[in-house]
Amino acid sequence: MTSFTSVTLEVPDPTAADAFYNAFGLDPYVNVRASDAPTTGFRGFALSLVASQPGNVDALIGAALDAGATTLKPATKGFWGYGGVVRAPDGTICKIASSTKKDTGPAARHVDQVALLLGVADVKASKRFYVERGLAVAKSFGGKYVEFDTPSSAVTLALYPRRALAKDSGVSQEGVGSHRIVIGSDARSFTDPDGFVWEVASGLDARRANRPTAS
Repeated sequence: MTSFTSVTLEVPDPTAADAFYNAFGLDPYVNVRASDAPTTGFRGFALSLVASQPGNVDALIGAALDAGATTLKPATKGFWGYGGVVRAPDGTICKIASSTKKDTGPAARHVDQVALLLGVADVKASKRFYVERGLAVAKSFGGKYVEFDTPSSAVTLALYPRRALAKDSGVSQEGVGSHRIVIGSDARSFTDPDGFVWEVASGLDARRANRPTAS
């Protein structure tokens, strides 16, 4: 049985990355560790941040930009709500969105939910791979999206077509080299069909992933 417990980003400068994710408000959700593994282009994943209202989206994006992020997609209204996309200094793509288009209170730099979106070549095949390893499916929409039940983590795990995830993020789907991300498990180590690495998480990683979220 495999349980999703934590997300560790591999970065060139862990001290700088820690400072960025603390300023951004994501430090309760991600860990960082040093890596200079070669990588170019789209790394095949994104962090999806859900906020309760547009003002909170703007506050989070503002904090990210102030801390050194760059804009991939400016925040705008859409049919689905309001949101934008930024790239962290270490290259991680972060999508920040709200399903509502109007504020109902003062803006706050508050994250309601975080999901790790894995861009995969074949959603159905990857779904089977993970189900065979014991992950339970919470939502599934054919070959377009799969979300797993992740009670051991403050982060939700989901599968998305690689091409669609890159398009939604405002980048080309082309990319080679390391994903520079390690997914923590409490049970086993393995590599999935798209090259995403799972490792047995340390006690520190697991505790951090389950900390109460910051306001």
